[in-house]
Amino acid sequence: MTELPPDFIHEAPKGFRYRTAHFRANTISIWCDNLNSYSYNNGARVSTIWGFCKRTTTKKRGTESTYYAPINSTKIGAVVDINSTRPLTAMQIKRTGLELLWM
Repeated sequence: MTELPPDFIHEAPKGFRYRTAHFRANTISIWCDNLNSYSYNNGARVSTIWGFCKRTTTKKRGTESTYYAPINSTKIGAVVDINSTRPLTAMQIKRTGLELLWM
């Protein structure tokens, strides 16, 4: 298992932890594990995909991380700014119409 990227800004919420897994050559998947046990699955761990991180290294800029929202646990979605993500997901909230007025 690989570690979280050094520029990952979130702390796991209470009752959760982050876990990473190899996804592709230079891409990791970031998972949120719920530490509670549930009777519906015989106490097995419940995990959700937070998103994906692609690490690239260049001579000029060094190592950079690009974060992606998930489409699902096997498909990478759109590039996201790490500062606009939330602790439990990198998926972006799409507000339309009246929702925009309240934010």
